[in-house]
Amino acid sequence: MTAPGPLDEELSRLAGLHGVATSYSPSPDRTVAASATAVVAALAALGVDASTPEAARSALAARESELRERLLPPTVVHWTGTPGEGPGTLGEGPGTLGEGLGTPGEGPAALAALPPGTRLRIETEQGVTLTSAGPLPAGVHRVTATAPDGRSAETHLIVAPARLPTPPGRSYGLLVQLYSLLSRRSWGMGDLGDLAELAAWAGRTAGAGFVQVNPLHAAVLGTPTDPSPYRPSSRRFPDPVHLRVENVPEFAYVADHERVHALLERAERLRAAVLDKGALIDRDAVWELKREALELVRDVPLGPGRQAAYADFLAGEGQALEDHATWCALAEAHGSDWHRWPAELRDPRSPAVARARTELMDRVDFHSWLAWLTDAQLTAAQRAAHEAGMPVGIVHDLAVGVHPTGADAWAQQEYFAAGMSAGAPPDAFNARGQDWGLPPWRPDRLAASGHAPYRRLLRALFRYAGALRIDHVMGLFRLWWVPQGQPPTEGTYVRYDAEAMLALLALEASRAGAVVIGEDLGTVEPGVRETLQRRGVLGTSVLWFERDWEGDGHPLPPARWRADCLATATTHDLPSTAARLTGEHVELRDRLGLLTLPLEEERAADAADTAQWLGLLTRLGLLQGTAGGHSPATEEAEIQAVHRFLLRTPARMIGVWLPDGVGDRRPQNLPGTWDQYPNWRLPVADADGHPVTLEELTASPRLHALLEVLRDGR
Repeated sequence: MTAPGPLDEELSRLAGLHGVATSYSPSPDRTVAASATAVVAALAALGVDASTPEAARSALAARESELRERLLPPTVVHWTGTPGEGPGTLGEGPGTLGEGLGTPGEGPAALAALPPGTRLRIETEQGVTLTSAGPLPAGVHRVTATAPDGRSAETHLIVAPARLPTPPGRSYGLLVQLYSLLSRRSWGMGDLGDLAELAAWAGRTAGAGFVQVNPLHAAVLGTPTDPSPYRPSSRRFPDPVHLRVENVPEFAYVADHERVHALLERAERLRAAVLDKGALIDRDAVWELKREALELVRDVPLGPGRQAAYADFLAGEGQALEDHATWCALAEAHGSDWHRWPAELRDPRSPAVARARTELMDRVDFHSWLAWLTDAQLTAAQRAAHEAGMPVGIVHDLAVGVHPTGADAWAQQEYFAAGMSAGAPPDAFNARGQDWGLPPWRPDRLAASGHAPYRRLLRALFRYAGALRIDHVMGLFRLWWVPQGQPPTEGTYVRYDAEAMLALLALEASRAGAVVIGEDLGTVEPGVRETLQRRGVLGTSVLWFERDWEGDGHPLPPARWRADCLATATTHDLPSTAARLTGEHVELRDRLGLLTLPLEEERAADAADTAQWLGLLTRLGLLQGTAGGHSPATEEAEIQAVHRFLLRTPARMIGVWLPDGVGDRRPQNLPGTWDQYPNWRLPVADADGHPVTLEELTASPRLHALLEVLRDGR
């Protein structure tokens, strides 16, 4: 293979026809060219050979011919009015969206542009066959077009509401990493029983409208497991480590009381180690204990009604659950990295995998049963939230991708770009760029399937979510692909069919009556936020980042904030509000060698930033009961003032980072660290670093005072 030279016109045209960018703009006044190496690698991952000028020329001619001859694109989107207005008639209303964003949406115009005399056959999602365009229900339908010259084509027609559901009124809620929320009943880390309790308390006592948690996706099996909830084995199925074992109905009927007693004693020791002895959360130890307990519970036969419910779950989840459970069983036998399994087991559709599934049927059923139990407790948590009066309920988090060795990457290999990793290009905040180690989806394979994996993923999550937060929502439009073995600087953007992705999001969210929040922090392509807002996807606004960047750079007054957003003071990746106000986050980063400037310069810049915000809070009359300095009382008043400010904005949803309610100093995750900092393993703690249980949180005068600000101000 000849090493690629500079991008020539033919390679650039070929890249454009496949959605591969040849340049990007880290800022409005700067454009950076992608390297030919990155472009050629991205094309290769899409099945396009551009390794030599001759190969690129041949591929370009083939692609141009294909597009000329094509009757229909793989996916067509038809938007219909607003949610709740009923079916639309094909051809009415807007047919395209995006203004150049994502793969250009051809919409119903693609059908209207078919040659005269073309016959259409539409098989609706509801099982009805139509032979002419007309009123269509919401859904994903199959359209077959046959032209007079004999050419034929099939496409997926997505009929979706023009906008997603909006929050039912303004509300505030709590943000928490579930594992960090330990009660005196949880087994060493927060669980779904704790989530239900928190939601019930927050809704009934504090008037909260939602509780947002970290991704609860299934983790990669094995020890030590990756503690990050943003690198899951599967996004489709939840992690049984979150189960409250005692809440499984069959637990009460376990006959071996001696073993149950021993398990509960071990759970108490795990819990006490974290809450009373300062130990970190040990997810692996928690899962080992719960797995042993659940193996015991499984020996209890299901009653007839429960057995019927389990059978329904298996039938409803079908092949996807069978694949997930099979991967789990194979991982127990061969290790968690499927790339290292015997060659015949690396293909999920191989005869060898079918034989292994039969041989391991007991383990496959065990992991299927775990998915059913977890799904039931997730549903119960949402039910508890609604019964407590929460208009939204539980806000679940969708990670941007999956672990390359996990279940989804194995079962859905054809949909992932081999040899590529998603990440981010260099920018003002990270000069080296980022490689997240997550294989990206192939947009061409997604489109050809009608985005089936994405559609099934959304439907599964919305089953128990009052709202869904989408991490790095810009990934619906494009992702930065980094060739394996190359630094993030040697990547390039690859576009997705944003119109189709948004249409499916609107379709499934509307069916579930769920709100969608997009995490759109950082560098965002022009027009993306506007497109998301037009479709009803809320954004994310974090106080410390909201400045008049196009003007004087000062803190943005509350009246100038956007309304369609979740407004917060911080997130799991940022310092707590107390650490931000006191400057302690700078000292922490200095101890870990993460500062890019000398310590004194960083301190001065941080102090000036904080002083500007406190000055604005004072001028607005929001900073009450302070007398200067940083005594605990003053710090508490400043945190309350920050949240009074958030209430002054028009934001539809206001989020309170739960650890802020007790003065926690420690971030849950410190980007740029691995083993230097205990990311994803810290319990909620008070200002002195002492762990605080759920019971202590709900009785905390400091938390009550903060939530009173939110409840009264709302």
